[in-house]
Amino acid sequence: MRFSDSLKKNHQFQFVYKYGKSYANKYLVMYVKENGTEQNRIGISVSKKVGNSVVRHRVTRLVRESYRLHEAVFNSGLDIVIVARQNAASVGYEEIESALLHLGKLHHIIKVYFYFD
Repeated sequence: MRFSDSLKKNHQFQFVYKYGKSYANKYLVMYVKENGTEQNRIGISVSKKVGNSVVRHRVTRLVRESYRLHEAVFNSGLDIVIVARQNAASVGYEEIESALLHLGKLHHIIKVYFYFD
């Protein structure tokens, strides 16, 4: 991820959960909070309810790759936490990508010149 860093510490996630704004769809929940810097920080959370470690890691990779390929269209200076829902375990890359972009659009954090296909 060229423009982004990762949220790693529990207190960073908790701050975004507490003070950030959230939207959800069928597969993902996205929390967004401004961080006052020029780069985004992204955190991905996948609960044990989603599946075993293989399934959880697969969902994490799908979300990370979806964000990586589209990170240039996201606004800068944000802390973003993405939480996977149970339904995310049974879908492919296209559905995760679509869900991520949908939530970005709901949060108004996607740059205006980006058009959906």
